[in-house]
Amino acid sequence: MSGLLMLNIILGLVLLAMVGNTLYMYILGKRSAKLITEDEFREGMRKGQVIDVREKDAFDAGHILGARSLPYSMLKTSMQSLRKDQPIYLYDQKRSISIRTASKLKKAGYTDIYVLKDGYEGWTGKIKKKSTL
Repeated sequence: MSGLLMLNIILGLVLLAMVGNTLYMYILGKRSAKLITEDEFREGMRKGQVIDVREKDAFDAGHILGARSLPYSMLKTSMQSLRKDQPIYLYDQKRSISIRTASKLKKAGYTDIYVLKDGYEGWTGKIKKKSTL
């Protein structure tokens, strides 16, 4: 019986950690950037910088047309290539890495930051894939 109780406690702690992480990401996202729909993203991306924060292989496999690759793992060394006077439109596969990126950008003084709500996974617009030839 105590083994079953321990398993329930462990599962409860795991569930609590998952809920805590989701809440943390939600609050971090609210403080750092504005979550926007695909239509809002598509409308604003023409006058801003569209940044794909996924790793290079995911970017090469397919990305939003007009996006630039700036992997989260390279953000610290490449952040200065972003302009502070233009809006920044971020996306990744879903949105968790974009929210982390937005938080780092906000701390570095960037202010006009937007995150694609459903990420690349939910994108229905034009995409580009790197040819394998």
